[in-house]
Amino acid sequence: MATSQTASTRAKDSDRNDICQILDTALSEGQLSMSEHQQRVKVATNATTLGDLRSLVGDLQTANAPVKLPALKKSRLSSAAAGAGGGWGIRIAIMGVLIVLGIGIGWGLYGNTPSPLNFTSDPGAKSDGVGPVVLTPPRQLQSLGGLTGLLEQMKKKFGDTNGNRLVIYPDYASLTRPDPNDERRELSYTYRGGWGDPSTSAAGSDATLVDLAKFDAKAVVGVLRGAPETLNMKPGDVKTTYLIIEPTRDVTAQGTVSISVYVSSDFGSGYIQLNPDGSVKQVNYP
Repeated sequence: MATSQTASTRAKDSDRNDICQILDTALSEGQLSMSEHQQRVKVATNATTLGDLRSLVGDLQTANAPVKLPALKKSRLSSAAAGAGGGWGIRIAIMGVLIVLGIGIGWGLYGNTPSPLNFTSDPGAKSDGVGPVVLTPPRQLQSLGGLTGLLEQMKKKFGDTNGNRLVIYPDYASLTRPDPNDERRELSYTYRGGWGDPSTSAAGSDATLVDLAKFDAKAVVGVLRGAPETLNMKPGDVKTTYLIIEPTRDVTAQGTVSISVYVSSDFGSGYIQLNPDGSVKQVNYP
């Protein structure tokens, strides 16, 4: 969404899709129930203005969402014009100070002349002997290689594959683990080619630690690829697909995981629940 838009600006399909992605993330994180998610997605797909869309996610925590929404500007042109002159004056002054400071720092580090604006040669052109380092972490996480690679990165980072929940999108993932310093809290990590710094929150009353890698990855990837057809959805209509791996609620299978495959489109959302071996537990059609 463009930053110059207001709450009364008419929404586009791409705006509606952005909100649906945030709602999908909220569902995967347990902020919304399935019924709440379906209701909000239905409203989002028929929303008229950006204000209507923004009201659907105003009560959600969106730090881990794949889409970041800029703040909408006020619609009154007079208030915007009133602050423009002073704001730009301050920005220009700050910019000037930063430019001068940057020149001074650069000269102090690399200068070979009496003046920071007078170089006899480009210090960046000197050979430094440093070769390129190309990083190749797994990125296509919903493939067999990407999924197993993600679990390997998890073990490399934490020493194990234990956690409370793992949500896997096509090119990033979200992991929740207990806080080792406070059993009442949990840490949330986002994987984007590597594990970022965690955010912390209170642990849920039903938080359970389990080995999140104990499932048949090949079987799960196969179900994932056939999920649109299983749910009677056209592949071209699919907007978001993700996996949730979490401790099972089945009291007869304690210590194992439950896998859910979620698929959403502008025409509805559905999900498939799997056992660790990839066999179907339940299919919830859109």
